[in-house]
Amino acid sequence: MSLDRNAPEAEIAKAAGAYSNWGRWGEQDVLGTLNFLDEAKRRESAGLIRRGVSFSLSQSFDMNGPQKGWRRRTNPVHTMLDTGVEAALGIQGFPHGLGGADDVIAMPLQCSTQWDGLGHIFDHGKAWNGRNAADVVTSAGDQVTGIEHMAADVAGRGVLLDVGRHLGEGGELPDGFAITEEHLRATADAHGVRVGRGDIVTVRTGQLARARRDGWGEYAGGPAPGLSFTTAGWLHGTEIAAIATDTWGFEVRPNEFEHAFQPLHQVAIPHIGLLIGEMWDLDALAEDCADDGVYEFWLTAAPLPVTGAVGSPVNPVAVK
Repeated sequence: MSLDRNAPEAEIAKAAGAYSNWGRWGEQDVLGTLNFLDEAKRRESAGLIRRGVSFSLSQSFDMNGPQKGWRRRTNPVHTMLDTGVEAALGIQGFPHGLGGADDVIAMPLQCSTQWDGLGHIFDHGKAWNGRNAADVVTSAGDQVTGIEHMAADVAGRGVLLDVGRHLGEGGELPDGFAITEEHLRATADAHGVRVGRGDIVTVRTGQLARARRDGWGEYAGGPAPGLSFTTAGWLHGTEIAAIATDTWGFEVRPNEFEHAFQPLHQVAIPHIGLLIGEMWDLDALAEDCADDGVYEFWLTAAPLPVTGAVGSPVNPVAVK
């Protein structure tokens, strides 16, 4: 698929028209492509648990994260409300020697491993399913497609496409590398795995491994490998339920158009209705998959049911 790199608005409109799922699951739909992940798919996927080994696919939630304050996104701030010091001093006010600790965390919901909800991105004032963005997300939050609606649904067959290992030098793709449909298909073939209806696809580029080794640098918002805008048709046609990467922004950065910002998001979320995950830690899972040659697994990745939220932190767990 060729792109006119000087016409992002026209290319976005063309892709949006070709790959729209508006109305596919009715006017009231709040799940988008998660509709592909049904009960039959989950029953089938449960059989993927063979060894019982599990992997957390989450980065840490702490002050050492990648955020730099862009659009008020900061790293988590963790504060203790009660500690062992107060317990040892006997000033907590509990009877018979009981002591305890309590804490609180303050953070943007999309500062570390997370899901982008359906209310996160709009196209020309339109939200998922053709709704008016102003009617969907207000100062009170997402009144229609809040992330809480997905809390029970994100569990099923996970697939790892380790594009970094398959195509990259030392298991890492360089920043600015655009992953095409051909790259995704070639990686799946090399792994001996199929991608299809209802799958939760994870794409490893290796950028997170590089950031951990060399420092965060511009990981949050800077140049990165990622999906090409031309994969919009693959994202739609495969009927996957969700997709997540180990990068800050999912799609290749710099983006493939002049004067553009996250154009694939503008098609994938409000038009395809696709659940997108970012900043997932896929390295340990990738090592295991390379060792045993099995790139499919049971995956559960429920968002926190924060009422009206347009995104959510998540601790995805893959079980093989």
